[in-house]
Amino acid sequence: MPRARLPAAAAVLALLTCLPGCSSASTAVEGCMGKQAAGATSGELAGTYRGEGDAQGVTLTLKASQSEPGSGTVTVHDWPTGDWYRDELGESFDGSGTWSVVQGGTSATEFGHLSLSFTAPHRFLDGDTLDSLSIAEGDGRTYLYAEDDPDVCPAFRLRLQGG
Repeated sequence: MPRARLPAAAAVLALLTCLPGCSSASTAVEGCMGKQAAGATSGELAGTYRGEGDAQGVTLTLKASQSEPGSGTVTVHDWPTGDWYRDELGESFDGSGTWSVVQGGTSATEFGHLSLSFTAPHRFLDGDTLDSLSIAEGDGRTYLYAEDDPDVCPAFRLRLQGG
């Protein structure tokens, strides 16, 4: 092989070979947290979650309802405030409300998510703050995360403690 082709061949080989840190995960979510869940039960989701990445310092606690499966109460600490209440509440707030699981569909791209409805410090309208989180599970860990760029690990993610 001529000398000029050797560097080009090495570059192509490097592109075709998995670099350290590569994984066999089919999505960025799967690579950093686990598989996206089609749904989950209250018992699987109940507990305290601590923030990672952009959610550092955030705490979310889910308590399951005894009377309504797949739902319960939520308490948050240092939760990101939406634009509407930012002047009044600042960048984040401590609050409470309710939660419910919205099960995914039957296709391979329809996943379950957690719907949050805050009643304190205010009743927020849909979209006034982060009120929907996707669910990922893997290796005995459960994560809740905000969907953003599907090609990178979600920046705002919460991990269930003890799992």
